[in-house]
Amino acid sequence: MSTIRGYDPETLREIVDQRECRERLEALGEQRSLPALLERVWLLKVLGDLDASLSYAELAVRQSRMAGTRKDLLRSRVLHATVLQARGSHTAAIAELDTCADEAEGQNWPNVAAFALQHRGKVYYDLGQFEEARADFKRALFLRQQAGAPEEALQTTLQAVDAAERRRADVAVSA
Repeated sequence: MSTIRGYDPETLREIVDQRECRERLEALGEQRSLPALLERVWLLKVLGDLDASLSYAELAVRQSRMAGTRKDLLRSRVLHATVLQARGSHTAAIAELDTCADEAEGQNWPNVAAFALQHRGKVYYDLGQFEEARADFKRALFLRQQAGAPEEALQTTLQAVDAAERRRADVAVSA
Protein backbone atom coordinates (compact mmCIF):
# COMPACT_ATOMS: atom_id res chain seq x y z
CA MET A 1 0.00 0.00 0.00
CA SER A 2 1.39 3.39 -1.01
CA THR A 3 1.87 6.01 1.66
CA ILE A 4 1.33 8.81 -0.89
CA ARG A 5 -2.21 10.14 -0.67
CA GLY A 6 -1.79 12.77 -3.39
CA TYR A 7 0.14 15.91 -4.16
CA ASP A 8 -0.38 19.39 -2.77
CA PRO A 9 -1.62 21.48 -5.72
CA GLU A 10 0.30 24.57 -4.55
CA THR A 11 3.66 23.10 -3.47
CA LEU A 12 3.63 19.88 -5.54
CA ARG A 13 4.89 18.03 -2.43
CA GLU A 14 3.69 14.55 -1.64
CA ILE A 15 0.81 14.25 0.79
CA VAL A 16 1.62 11.21 2.89
CA ASP A 17 0.26 9.27 5.80
CA GLN A 18 2.90 10.05 8.42
CA ARG A 19 1.97 7.07 10.59
CA GLU A 20 2.27 4.65 7.68
CA CYS A 21 5.62 6.20 6.73
CA ARG A 22 6.97 5.71 10.26
CA GLU A 23 5.67 2.13 10.32
CA ARG A 24 7.27 1.38 6.97
CA LEU A 25 10.55 2.90 8.11
CA GLU A 26 10.46 0.69 11.19
CA ALA A 27 9.67 -2.37 9.04
CA LEU A 28 12.74 -1.68 6.88
CA GLY A 29 14.92 -2.06 9.96
CA GLU A 30 18.58 -2.11 9.06
CA GLN A 31 18.18 -3.55 5.56
CA ARG A 32 21.03 -2.36 3.34
CA SER A 33 19.85 -3.40 -0.10
CA LEU A 34 19.72 -0.54 -2.58
CA PRO A 35 15.90 -0.58 -2.83
CA ALA A 36 15.67 -0.47 0.98
CA LEU A 37 18.17 2.39 1.17
CA LEU A 38 16.31 4.39 -1.47
CA GLU A 39 13.00 3.83 0.27
CA ARG A 40 14.55 4.86 3.60
CA VAL A 41 15.89 8.07 2.00
CA TRP A 42 12.46 8.98 0.70
CA LEU A 43 10.66 8.09 3.94
CA LEU A 44 13.07 10.12 6.05
CA LYS A 45 12.72 13.03 3.63
CA VAL A 46 8.91 13.11 3.75
CA LEU A 47 9.02 12.69 7.53
CA GLY A 48 11.26 15.77 7.73
CA ASP A 49 14.44 14.11 9.01
CA LEU A 50 16.61 15.71 6.34
CA ASP A 51 19.97 15.07 8.02
CA ALA A 52 19.38 11.32 8.21
CA SER A 53 17.85 11.33 4.74
CA LEU A 54 20.94 13.03 3.31
CA SER A 55 23.21 10.56 5.06
CA TYR A 56 21.36 7.58 3.62
CA ALA A 57 21.16 9.25 0.19
CA GLU A 58 24.93 9.58 0.14
CA LEU A 59 25.26 5.94 1.19
CA ALA A 60 22.87 4.88 -1.61
CA VAL A 61 24.91 6.82 -4.18
CA ARG A 62 28.13 5.18 -2.96
CA GLN A 63 26.55 1.72 -2.98
CA SER A 64 25.20 2.30 -6.50
CA ARG A 65 28.63 3.37 -7.73
CA MET A 66 30.29 0.28 -6.30
CA ALA A 67 27.74 -2.44 -6.97
CA GLY A 68 24.83 -1.10 -9.00
CA THR A 69 24.04 -0.40 -12.61
CA ARG A 70 24.29 3.00 -14.27
CA LYS A 71 20.51 3.30 -13.99
CA ASP A 72 20.73 2.53 -10.27
CA LEU A 73 23.32 5.27 -9.88
CA LEU A 74 21.18 7.80 -11.74
CA ARG A 75 18.11 6.96 -9.64
CA SER A 76 20.17 7.28 -6.46
CA ARG A 77 21.57 10.62 -7.58
CA VAL A 78 18.10 11.95 -8.43
CA LEU A 79 16.84 10.99 -5.00
CA HIS A 80 19.94 12.58 -3.44
CA ALA A 81 19.12 15.77 -5.36
CA THR A 82 15.57 15.77 -3.97
CA VAL A 83 17.02 15.75 -0.46
CA LEU A 84 19.30 18.65 -1.40
CA GLN A 85 16.22 20.49 -2.65
CA ALA A 86 14.34 19.83 0.59
CA ARG A 87 17.34 21.22 2.49
CA GLY A 88 17.24 24.39 0.38
CA SER A 89 20.36 23.61 -1.69
CA HIS A 90 18.60 24.42 -4.95
CA THR A 91 21.69 25.18 -7.03
CA ALA A 92 23.32 21.88 -6.10
CA ALA A 93 20.07 20.01 -6.75
CA ILE A 94 19.69 21.56 -10.21
CA ALA A 95 23.31 20.76 -11.10
CA GLU A 96 22.85 17.12 -10.06
CA LEU A 97 19.55 16.80 -11.89
CA ASP A 98 20.98 18.44 -15.04
CA THR A 99 23.65 15.76 -15.20
CA CYS A 100 21.23 12.92 -14.47
CA ALA A 101 18.66 14.06 -17.05
CA ASP A 102 21.32 14.54 -19.73
CA GLU A 103 22.89 11.14 -19.14
CA ALA A 104 19.54 9.33 -19.02
CA GLU A 105 18.39 10.97 -22.26
CA GLY A 106 21.77 10.20 -23.85
CA GLN A 107 21.38 6.54 -22.88
CA ASN A 108 17.77 6.52 -24.14
CA TRP A 109 16.32 5.74 -20.71
CA PRO A 110 13.11 7.79 -20.89
CA ASN A 111 11.74 6.75 -17.48
CA VAL A 112 14.92 7.78 -15.68
CA ALA A 113 15.17 11.01 -17.70
CA ALA A 114 11.53 11.82 -16.88
CA PHE A 115 12.20 11.13 -13.18
CA ALA A 116 15.12 13.60 -13.22
CA LEU A 117 13.24 16.22 -15.23
CA GLN A 118 10.13 16.00 -13.04
CA HIS A 119 12.27 16.67 -9.98
CA ARG A 120 14.29 19.43 -11.64
CA GLY A 121 10.95 21.02 -12.54
CA LYS A 122 9.98 20.89 -8.87
CA VAL A 123 13.20 22.68 -7.92
CA TYR A 124 12.48 25.40 -10.48
CA TYR A 125 8.92 25.56 -9.19
CA ASP A 126 10.20 26.10 -5.63
CA LEU A 127 12.41 28.91 -6.94
CA GLY A 128 9.49 30.62 -8.67
CA GLN A 129 10.94 29.90 -12.12
CA PHE A 130 7.65 28.67 -13.49
CA GLU A 131 8.55 28.79 -17.18
CA GLU A 132 11.54 26.49 -16.59
CA ALA A 133 9.43 24.26 -14.34
CA ARG A 134 6.72 24.02 -16.99
CA ALA A 135 9.25 23.11 -19.68
CA ASP A 136 10.72 20.33 -17.53
CA PHE A 137 7.29 18.97 -16.61
CA LYS A 138 6.20 18.96 -20.26
CA ARG A 139 9.39 17.16 -21.31
CA ALA A 140 8.90 14.63 -18.49
CA LEU A 141 5.31 14.09 -19.66
CA PHE A 142 6.46 13.47 -23.24
CA LEU A 143 9.12 10.98 -22.08
CA ARG A 144 6.66 9.18 -19.82
CA GLN A 145 4.14 8.90 -22.64
CA GLN A 146 6.89 7.62 -24.94
CA ALA A 147 7.85 4.99 -22.36
CA GLY A 148 4.26 3.87 -21.77
CA ALA A 149 4.21 5.01 -18.14
CA PRO A 150 1.17 4.17 -16.00
CA GLU A 151 -1.75 6.59 -16.01
CA GLU A 152 -1.01 7.64 -12.42
CA ALA A 153 2.47 8.88 -13.39
CA LEU A 154 1.05 10.77 -16.36
CA GLN A 155 -1.63 12.39 -14.19
CA THR A 156 0.93 13.49 -11.59
CA THR A 157 3.00 15.12 -14.32
CA LEU A 158 -0.06 16.75 -15.90
CA GLN A 159 -0.95 18.22 -12.50
CA ALA A 160 2.56 19.65 -12.24
CA VAL A 161 2.27 21.20 -15.74
CA ASP A 162 -1.07 22.75 -14.76
CA ALA A 163 0.33 24.10 -11.50
CA ALA A 164 3.32 25.68 -13.25
CA GLU A 165 1.06 27.23 -15.90
CA ARG A 166 -1.28 28.57 -13.22
CA ARG A 167 1.57 30.06 -11.19
CA ARG A 168 3.21 31.49 -14.31
CA ALA A 169 -0.08 33.18 -15.24
CA ASP A 170 -0.49 34.53 -11.67
CA VAL A 171 2.99 36.08 -11.84
CA ALA A 172 2.26 37.61 -15.26
CA VAL A 173 -1.01 39.16 -14.01
CA SER A 174 0.59 40.63 -10.88
CA ALA A 175 3.56 42.08 -12.82
